Amino acid sequence: MRQGNDTEFFSARPDPSDIIFILLSVYNGEQYLKEQLASLENQSCTSWVLLWRDDGSTDATRQLMENFTLKHGPERCVLLSQDNGKHIGICNSYTMLLSAVPSGAYIAFCDQDDIWLPKKLATGLKALKSTRKDRPALYCCRQILTDSHLRYTGLSPALPQHPRFLSAMTQNIATGCSIMLSPAACTLLKAASPPFSHILHDWWAYLLTSAAGGVIITDNQPHLLYRQHSSNAVGAPALFFKRALAAIKRGPNVFMRIFHSNTEALLRHKHFVTAKNTASLQALRKSLRPGLRGILARFSVLCRMSGLRRHTLPEHLMFCLWFLIGPHKKLPKKR
Repeated sequence: MRQGNDTEFFSARPDPSDIIFILLSVYNGEQYLKEQLASLENQSCTSWVLLWRDDGSTDATRQLMENFTLKHGPERCVLLSQDNGKHIGICNSYTMLLSAVPSGAYIAFCDQDDIWLPKKLATGLKALKSTRKDRPALYCCRQILTDSHLRYTGLSPALPQHPRFLSAMTQNIATGCSIMLSPAACTLLKAASPPFSHILHDWWAYLLTSAAGGVIITDNQPHLLYRQHSSNAVGAPALFFKRALAAIKRGPNVFMRIFHSNTEALLRHKHFVTAKNTASLQALRKSLRPGLRGILARFSVLCRMSGLRRHTLPEHLMFCLWFLIGPHKKLPKKR
């Protein structure tokens, strides 16, 4: 089991440009972890390194990971020793893993309870390699949804073919377990880390990559089984009415707080954001005021920013309604 100076270990490796670093944060995952690890072994693309940390498990998760390390060796299955075993939460855990990835590497986020189909890594890598090396790129795909026993329940929602930055502000279409990032996107995320407390690592990767003028590659061919169970950090209801009901329960105030927080977070990193997208963010910030003037300002924004929309018509109509209703009181600026 590799412990100690992770930076020293990575600096001694060969050129990582042909290696995919799979980032895995585990937490009490013994029930499903074996099947996920087996699916990594079955990948047609074998140029991968599994970089993992334990987020404070109290079950046999740690032992399963140590057994996997014994099987494949500490250079193929690498324990990030920094704060290992301390519970810091899913977003902070993945941020810490990301910070340990060497420059020039591709990365793939991995959940402990899914199953990857054999061509997942190869498909994502091929898509990312088709883009310019100096331009950040994010790849994501649809998922086959299953119950806890891997019984088919449906497909995740279809992905738009050409998502733009403003649509990333309205909803996250990039599910973390399906995301792969190019070296340029990995460098960008590391420079703008950690994400803000209100947002998970996958949406932040999608927002920041698109805000910086990067490429978002969507694949409507599913390449993993996304297991849905009671312990999911974030679920993915297949049916629209279930997603709509969940959104209605959250209400417009929750959505507007998130929208405002995302706007402020990106403006704090505007040195990474394109001039056009910065102008859009500043216009959005000005529109987020309570009262009639705010409603008129947001109506004007919707008329001018055609890209500010959700993927399906029903979801878009709900977004427009909530955006127009807006905040009930003035939202504070982030410092």
